[in-house]
Amino acid sequence: MLELILRNCTLADGRTGIDIGIEAGRIVAVAPQLVATAGETIDAAGQLVSAPFVDAHFHMDSTLSYGLPRVNQSGTLLDGIALWGELKPLLTQEALVERALSYCDWAVAKGLLAIRSHVDVCDPRLLAVDALLHVRDKVKPYLDLQLVAFPQDGLLRAPGALANLTRALDKGVEVVGGIPHFERTMADGTESVRILCELAAERGLRVDMHCDESDDPLSRHIETLAFHAQRLGLQGRVTGSHLTSMHSMDNYYVSKLIPLIRDAGVAAIANPLINITLQGRHDSYPKRRGMTRVPELMAAGVAVAFGHDCVMDPWYPMGSGDMLEVAQMGLHVAQMTGQDAMRACFDAVTVTPAAILGLEGYGIAVGCKADMVLLQAHDTVEAIRLRATRLCVIRAGKVISRTPQATAILTLPGRPAAVSWMARSGD
Repeated sequence: MLELILRNCTLADGRTGIDIGIEAGRIVAVAPQLVATAGETIDAAGQLVSAPFVDAHFHMDSTLSYGLPRVNQSGTLLDGIALWGELKPLLTQEALVERALSYCDWAVAKGLLAIRSHVDVCDPRLLAVDALLHVRDKVKPYLDLQLVAFPQDGLLRAPGALANLTRALDKGVEVVGGIPHFERTMADGTESVRILCELAAERGLRVDMHCDESDDPLSRHIETLAFHAQRLGLQGRVTGSHLTSMHSMDNYYVSKLIPLIRDAGVAAIANPLINITLQGRHDSYPKRRGMTRVPELMAAGVAVAFGHDCVMDPWYPMGSGDMLEVAQMGLHVAQMTGQDAMRACFDAVTVTPAAILGLEGYGIAVGCKADMVLLQAHDTVEAIRLRATRLCVIRAGKVISRTPQATAILTLPGRPAAVSWMARSGD
């Protein structure tokens, strides 16, 4: 007897009528009409069962702090950074932990079970680092939290930032971060990339760098990051986040840059909700979209993921931890409305970020961890379109969240009473 069986599932790859058998926190069978019994059986009723959502780029130290100490009325990136600078001296570890744990609850309810969070190391107290290390341990039974040592105020610009970052790594932060475009000069930004990549190579760590997060078509830090990734043998362990300046770059230069990124094994993370909100602020009309060149990067073979980036913080007053909202915005901004393109947007919040984070045992296959989400949808495109209800979230073979099916009872004049749960073609 197995611990759990999900019957009559549709999988993200299109297979239908599939049963998933789970034992000891692992998937032990994925097959149609599995001949077995279990302590608990869940009837998926032909709906989509996916590996959990993964957020490859987030800032958990600032989440749910909207309005503290004041609201970012302009909504700009630089005002958000300045506001965060005002808030940092007022932070307490207890408040940081409380907000982060609340957000993790939101995430679990949305089927989001893995998050890579950047954590500011420019405060010499490393208050946020200690808080999120505590949160990482606390949520480990139900959520994977990977931390990036992030010198928010600039590695070379902020006094003591390199020493603080090194201390954060010594405490157990797993990934080396950076923000070269926020250094005082282009030369300092270039130097910061070299220093940070060499530090990561020395320690055998991954790199995830905020890179060219501006509208400046001449920003070139992703080129430098790709160069050092190749020089130091870091292929497959380096990520460039945001890359928004690429939306303004000359097409000829980009035709050289994208193959360089691909050949260096550098991944890219776009943050559609935030990029479309913060970029292009100096434009009147026509106004630039703000997001990096997602379809072109994907077509070239670059691993591209979508991140949520912010939820209710100095930079963004919205958000709920819903990666389907992120995928939906990415789909619209990148004009990815072909069937294959829309399925790629679902991959950008599931399998692709899982690979970027190096998650072990991720997926719906025999031997994988029994982490999954049952969605109120019949395929991945429908899941994005409807931002489908997460009917059931499973971690290590145990149900950790249930949400009732979304239904509407219709009593319309001249028509019989009906129950509708989605605007589905053919229903």
